[in-house]
Amino acid sequence: MEKVIWEKALIISKKKWTHKYQDYLGEFVYGGIDGCVTTFAVVAGSVGAGLSSGVILILGFANLLADGFAMSVGAYLSSKSVRDNYLKHLRMEYDAIDENPIAKKAQVRKVYKEKGFSGQLLEQVVETLVSDKDCWAQVIMKEEMEMIPEQKSPFWIGATTYMAFISVGIIPLLLYVYDYFFHFSGNTFISTCLFTSLGFVFVGMLKTYVTETNPLKGITETLVLGATAAGVAYLLGFVLEKFIVI
Repeated sequence: MEKVIWEKALIISKKKWTHKYQDYLGEFVYGGIDGCVTTFAVVAGSVGAGLSSGVILILGFANLLADGFAMSVGAYLSSKSVRDNYLKHLRMEYDAIDENPIAKKAQVRKVYKEKGFSGQLLEQVVETLVSDKDCWAQVIMKEEMEMIPEQKSPFWIGATTYMAFISVGIIPLLLYVYDYFFHFSGNTFISTCLFTSLGFVFVGMLKTYVTETNPLKGITETLVLGATAAGVAYLLGFVLEKFIVI
């Protein structure tokens, strides 16, 4: 009996961790796409300008670390602002309930009357909800102000974004790291393009999982986005190199 209970507890725990992981999958996709696109664009622009592998690595890693950090901080602050804004309005609702409970009770009655409740049942629902001040305030926040609390941690939103940016964004630089230390025998840029496309395919598949859209469409969109950004960067680097003395 104890073994069965333990196995059930493990299953429940595993489901909770899986659900928690999936909550931040959107941030991982967002950070991964941005990291791969921006780093690949830096590499393509540098190659177009005819820069050496050493310079490409300096520019690539500077962009990877700095841009990834800036992006994660932005994601953290954005999520924290949403949470702080919710708490601000929630405190205002608590104060409003204390100052004018009759009007706030009437708000709850109006909400549930519009939902189809009436008569004694409506009054029972209203009395039940207003008996708990926390529930009372949250009902008004959700139904009247259309605001719900952010369940995800701002810290983990920022951290997940940064980890995704680094882990996927480093892909376009890997062959250049190898080339710098050991000398790559093939065409480094062409091989990097092929290698990076695998990263785009991986992130594109994750994106379709999050958005529940067609996998082929999601992968194609991600590949086109990366190829376009790299093409523009390569062309810009190639043109500017003709006019700027390095």
